[in-house]
Amino acid sequence: MNKWIRGTNATVLSLAVIGIFIVLTIFLSSVKGLQVDLTQNKKFTLSDQTTQTLQALDKDVHIISLTSDQTDPYIKRQVIDLVQEYKKRNGKITFDEYDIIKQPAIAKQYETDPSGTLVVESGTQKKTIYYYDMFLPGQQQGQYKFSGEEKLTQALVNLNSKEKSKVYFLSGHNEIPLSSMNMWKSGLEGENYEVKDLNLLREGKIPDDASMLFIIGPESDVSDKEAELIKTYLNGKGKLYLALGFNKDMASNWKNIDAIMAAYGIKDQHAVAIEPKQSMLYDPLTIIPEYGNHNITSKLQQYNLLTMMTLAVSLNADQPVADFPVTSILKTTEQAYGETDLKTLANSSRSVKDANDVKGPLNLGYVVEDKDKKPKAVVLGGSTLFDDRVIAQQGNRDFALNTVGWLQEQQNQVTIRPREGDAIQTAMLTAGQGNMIFYGTVLVFPFLFLIAGGVVWWRRRKG
Repeated sequence: MNKWIRGTNATVLSLAVIGIFIVLTIFLSSVKGLQVDLTQNKKFTLSDQTTQTLQALDKDVHIISLTSDQTDPYIKRQVIDLVQEYKKRNGKITFDEYDIIKQPAIAKQYETDPSGTLVVESGTQKKTIYYYDMFLPGQQQGQYKFSGEEKLTQALVNLNSKEKSKVYFLSGHNEIPLSSMNMWKSGLEGENYEVKDLNLLREGKIPDDASMLFIIGPESDVSDKEAELIKTYLNGKGKLYLALGFNKDMASNWKNIDAIMAAYGIKDQHAVAIEPKQSMLYDPLTIIPEYGNHNITSKLQQYNLLTMMTLAVSLNADQPVADFPVTSILKTTEQAYGETDLKTLANSSRSVKDANDVKGPLNLGYVVEDKDKKPKAVVLGGSTLFDDRVIAQQGNRDFALNTVGWLQEQQNQVTIRPREGDAIQTAMLTAGQGNMIFYGTVLVFPFLFLIAGGVVWWRRRKG
């Protein structure tokens, strides 16, 4: 009798536990938005900026994933999981997946890439994000950065923009070509800019629709006629983004470039910044500037994202122009100095501090406003940070986009720190090893547990 009662109690208790578990599972599933992110890098936790954007979204948005057999399954899974998180938080978002090989008719409606494409559309507005743009190389081999949240949130924000701003990159003076700045160009296009190349010798003028003129890494000077065209453009509503290149004869050969900067009270000191501190990560010609107090750099400081410049020319603004107040945003440490013997530096890449050099700290970047406190120009002493080989490192890309956003007076720019991730590890197994793992987990281990449970049950029954 006692055994029967104990058995009945055990059965009732087991059924009660199972029932509680089922009820709790149903309850938790019914609570909208309730989830706990236990992943190491918080890969399912959206930023405050994204949450606010989704709460303010009041229009129907259709997100489409277009993939093929060339799409990496691991990359695809991360993108799909991210979109699903957005969908959970706003009922106006719908999501569909298509295979561009099996459904070519749908693929023809969009600009797709075999590695994967994400399309965000609402009404007549459409934004395209390629999978490869969401994944950046990490600091160490085998690591990566996933910037999908920043891309997707920016796309939602930009859906409200009806017109694209046209920006022109000057060429013809050994500037860094646009083909070597694809990551920056892609970032600008994602923020609703139309990026074009401009050769003044061919075009004869700066287009009337140019909202901004970029001069990135010039090694040779602009001509007198080109300088006049640029001056006329800037005397109006035009805006300038100038990042210097390197020329060992810049003191005598950059007459017009120096004059463009001088119009805003900024002087090229014709010296390259040298950081005496050396490490395994960078040499004396590589500078990690300190940030000035400005909206451009506030987020970078908050996230401790550093900017890196190589062959950076030191600048000064000790004779300000009344109508154009300037603010320093990049500066070296006091230990740094400006090497003025550029010919020796160019020939040997060596530098020894002497009395002719410029004492630190050195200014490497300024922003310029007009008399109405509106953004007018960004002037940087270096341009290597924009190159595809460097821009993904630390805060270079964020700095590049932030400066453009400030210059263009973008109030809705999205800056979300990419998530760090380790490359997926693939175990190389033979067929026999694979079968051993399969049979061991599916048959052997469950069978052992069954035997152990049976032995315990038999002993209790006998007792």
